[in-house]
Amino acid sequence: MCGICGRFNYRNGVPVEAGDIRRMMGTIAHRGPDDEGAYVTGGVGLGFRRLAIIDLSTGAQPMSDADGTTWVVFNGEIYNFQELRAELESYGYVFRTRCDTEVIVHGYRRWGDRVLNRLNGMFGLAVWDEPRRKLILARDAMGIKPVYYALRDGHLFFGSEIRPVAAALGARPALDPTALNLFLRYRYTPSPYTLFDGIRKLAPGEMLVAQHGAAPETVRWYNYEPRAFDAAPSDQEAAETLLELYRAAVKRHLISDVPVGLLLSGGLDSGLLLGLMSLFGKGWPTFTVGYGRGFADDELDDAAATARIFGAEHARLELDRATFEDVLPRIVSVMEEPIASSSMVPMYFISERARRDVKVALIGQGPDELCGGYTRHLGVRYGSYWRGLPAALRSGLEQLVLKLPRNEAFKRGVRALATPDRLRRYRDVFSIQPGDTVDALFRDGILPTGSGDKILECWADLEAAVRGLDELGGFQLLELRSALPDELLMYADKMSMIHALEVRVPYLDREVVEYVQRLGPEFKVRHGTRKWLHRRVCREFLPAEILRRKKRGFAVNVVDGWFREALGSKMDARLQDDESLMYRYLQPAQVRRLMQEHLSGRSDNHKILFSLVVFEEWLRSM
Repeated sequence: MCGICGRFNYRNGVPVEAGDIRRMMGTIAHRGPDDEGAYVTGGVGLGFRRLAIIDLSTGAQPMSDADGTTWVVFNGEIYNFQELRAELESYGYVFRTRCDTEVIVHGYRRWGDRVLNRLNGMFGLAVWDEPRRKLILARDAMGIKPVYYALRDGHLFFGSEIRPVAAALGARPALDPTALNLFLRYRYTPSPYTLFDGIRKLAPGEMLVAQHGAAPETVRWYNYEPRAFDAAPSDQEAAETLLELYRAAVKRHLISDVPVGLLLSGGLDSGLLLGLMSLFGKGWPTFTVGYGRGFADDELDDAAATARIFGAEHARLELDRATFEDVLPRIVSVMEEPIASSSMVPMYFISERARRDVKVALIGQGPDELCGGYTRHLGVRYGSYWRGLPAALRSGLEQLVLKLPRNEAFKRGVRALATPDRLRRYRDVFSIQPGDTVDALFRDGILPTGSGDKILECWADLEAAVRGLDELGGFQLLELRSALPDELLMYADKMSMIHALEVRVPYLDREVVEYVQRLGPEFKVRHGTRKWLHRRVCREFLPAEILRRKKRGFAVNVVDGWFREALGSKMDARLQDDESLMYRYLQPAQVRRLMQEHLSGRSDNHKILFSLVVFEEWLRSM
């Protein structure tokens, strides 16, 4: 795990200054405290900061082949690198290191950019093809590792974070109002947008190709379109296959030359990971964050019990509300682009604690999106029954629901699930507020027409894959290739790497994902039970007491509660202050209307209010 950056003057080939690359590298030193390297030749410069995980002595980057025609900088891990190495050696390629980076170097020589489809792993990488004067940037299929870039006047700048790109541009770009509208609707900014005008990020499974004298182009290199099995597996067959895929994925994800641990909650997903890890060793370090026994949703005791079952070396960390409020500005600054997920707060602290003992930590992200673990999956799974009601009856019921106090998820569901067009229906399910409510927040003349529908453009090249799937499967495909990578995986990367901790996501192993995507909805949500097949697999490793536990996710409900209670404190002050920077773009009266609805109990607006607080903190950090 590392940080990459660079520059390519693709239009005129003006030589890159080595000092410019060094300055870009300096902005991501936290991602790679162990080593650094640069390669500068003519109009291209590549920079690298290393967090040494595999082959600690000879894995320096940028790395090239023996004749210096192919150069690579790479952030991430390739979990099938040993198999690929054996195959490449059979073709006569000679390896000088034990690290996975060299597989990319020789793989590119053998297969060109098709090497990307051979990689099972997480990565943000750049390949410089010297003979063709071509630079390729790529983000992994699941979007676990980010890649940012900017194009300006014939120059391409890129990096693992926004910081090196902004440093190369020389000044912070202006705010993009369309991206802000998307953020306020979804709590994150979908690829390719960022809130910085002109700075973009690659989508999962996307690459950018820039060649001397030609305009750069972006294209999806990962075009897997899952299709249902011709003959659906039996329940037993599906459970056995998924268990074996999980086991193999965990084994791959444990490959490391440095200590590995686990970020452990009290629930199923990380508990199963610990059970699977225990097949390959004992005494794994585990780390849990919580809020104390005074909170019903606290997970400290549950996680400790899980750790005892599997003989883990367990450490716990307890947070309080004052710490949450005090550190929020720091966390928003680390994020670079705002994400309004309260779970980023515990992620920051547990990563900091874990880094004292390990360099690598596994996390249990993925089964909720992949296997149908959220409440919204119930709505999507059974939404056809709602749409099938007579229009007059459905309209009358909808009006009754909309009059209920709070119950925002229920209200969004009845509105969204009646939308006839499939992609627009998914858009409405993802949104935390109706589009017209978000649009009304903006000052006159700020927001371009049609900004809220831009997410449909972000999904445009996924539409064919969506159309080939059932209703729930299509929705989950968008979660896996848009919402998950640009929200939860994005903050997991930023919150861990600021502490030089590599986090790995075994459940998002390509073999796991591509198998589950071919299963029908009955394996994911059955008779109202979410994550049905995943739960069946869990029964192989976890006792009944764990299987019965309520889903909590590092007790994010506690953090959400702190925010609701914090009206009248620091966060409230951000919204009440007419001098707050957000009001350059938004109308104070509309924000206060949301606050009053929330305080009166008519609506539960804590998600959009927290998004506004995060936006204000982001503006102050710029």
